[in-house]
Amino acid sequence: MNVATANKLGIDGVAPDCQGENFYDIDPAFQTLLKHYMAPDLHTHLEPHLQRLGGIAGGRLDELARIADVHQPVLHARDAFGRDTDWIEYHPAYREMERIAFDDYGLHAMSHRGGVLGWPEPMGAMAKYAIKYLFVQGEFGLMCPVSLCDTAAFMVNRYAAPEIRDRYLPRMTALNGDEMWTGTQLMTEQAGGSDVALLEVEARHENGEWRIHGDKWFCSHAHSDIILLLARTGTMAEGSRGLSLFLVPRTLEDGSRNAYRTMRLKSKMGTRSMATGEIRFEGATAYLMGEEGRGLRQVMDQVNLSRLSHGVRAAAMMRRCLNEALTVARHRQAFGKALIGHPLMRRQLLKIMLPTEQALSCYLFTAHMMERADAGEAAAERTLRLLTPLIKFRACRDNIAVATASMEVRGGNGFIEDWVNPRLVRDAHTGVLWEGTSSIVALDVTTRAVAKNRAHEALSEALHDLLDETQDIPGQFRGELGGIVDQATGFAEEVAADPENEPYARQATNALYHAMSAVLLAREGALIARETGDARRLLLSRFVIDHRMRSRDPMSIGDKASEKSAATMLLGDEPATMDQVEAVLRR
Repeated sequence: MNVATANKLGIDGVAPDCQGENFYDIDPAFQTLLKHYMAPDLHTHLEPHLQRLGGIAGGRLDELARIADVHQPVLHARDAFGRDTDWIEYHPAYREMERIAFDDYGLHAMSHRGGVLGWPEPMGAMAKYAIKYLFVQGEFGLMCPVSLCDTAAFMVNRYAAPEIRDRYLPRMTALNGDEMWTGTQLMTEQAGGSDVALLEVEARHENGEWRIHGDKWFCSHAHSDIILLLARTGTMAEGSRGLSLFLVPRTLEDGSRNAYRTMRLKSKMGTRSMATGEIRFEGATAYLMGEEGRGLRQVMDQVNLSRLSHGVRAAAMMRRCLNEALTVARHRQAFGKALIGHPLMRRQLLKIMLPTEQALSCYLFTAHMMERADAGEAAAERTLRLLTPLIKFRACRDNIAVATASMEVRGGNGFIEDWVNPRLVRDAHTGVLWEGTSSIVALDVTTRAVAKNRAHEALSEALHDLLDETQDIPGQFRGELGGIVDQATGFAEEVAADPENEPYARQATNALYHAMSAVLLAREGALIARETGDARRLLLSRFVIDHRMRSRDPMSIGDKASEKSAATMLLGDEPATMDQVEAVLRR
């Protein structure tokens, strides 16, 4: 390209974004890996729905998400008569996104009833999170209400008294949006966030009914029909043992409004399309869920669902960010060639690609283990206890760096709200806050999952089994991976053994996640090579070990030839054979 041509580029010199792409079609790793993890008959049935959703996510859903991000929810405190019947007004774009999620794809109900997408039985974690993975690439904010509806139905089914369950669960899992009752869970208060022992909202037994009094401070999906909340039935001195779980309907059976109000909506950094508010309970009628005083234990039952959902959302957002970065790099011309032709840009693209592919592998493996645990497999249940905090911790943190790096690839336009990048950056920060900050989640890994449940032993056994089963992984590299697993689990156990080692909880959590992802990427690389002849995923496993687990001298060049070869293969369109990949692994 000469200077004269460059001066005539004009708007043609602005790189496009991914709008209009089919997010299923352009993700071959996702397509191939689903075949390995999903039951064949379900996969055959679901694939056309996934293919269709891929087009919606990159098309209409993406358009609606951009509109809803600008036209945020509005709280109306009173009606025309001055009555305190507060309601939240949503833009039509948000309502249309709801119809896609709830009416068209039944994301709130597919784990709880048959009939969703024409499948006769309830679908497991793999199907549900596959749909979420594609949906979030178009719109992130709505997925919080979707997940809250899903987990609320799970809790009502498990803990509500039969008459309450029969009254509300059919409404919560209805497939017609006009009949469906939405759900949410409210825990956080001004004083009590991660430390639920400080929660102050009270449940009082008055005239044979439970009544809720007090303020909840961070209420996502504030306009829900059904609220599940923790309230204090005991004294403050009892701490978390004095908390019970309650169901609070927005509308009582006589059609009247229950006694609570939305005081205001939060002005949030991200997830702007979705309403988050502050709610004051003024003697609201409530129904006790399960046993009094066991509220925290009951709420923790849905944490696996919530944390995996956050991991899937992070994986999906990183995929969108990677696709955006690759689109820019392939179309934008600078200094005589496309950005992707510049060695430093190629290195930066690989830094976006690696955590993206790690998150995909870890979420699929975790969903697979969740299905096995749901089927009653004890070892899978024990492993799952560790997997969900691992993916919540690392994938959500990686999402922030990936979103920022993707914005930088677009350059100045990435900072302009006309493009998707600013929304991706803002929304990415959500994952490190909801369902526990990074430190809270890391402490859950070391002080509970490892120290009390010995879940790292179950994970280690599962990963070694995968290595033993996958003989296509080159022998020396397979042995190195086994050693990495042993190192990571040994370090986690060392950290968990002594409270004085608390400052290393994050490091231990990182080590377990990276060791797991290295094994999964290697195994998947071997499986995909066997099926399609493309072994490139093994190179990502190598990168996890070299760049995320090994100490490196920041003032050393490293193996230039090996990294150049790997970058050429990973960023190219052609598959790489096992022989080509092995040549890089041996260096």
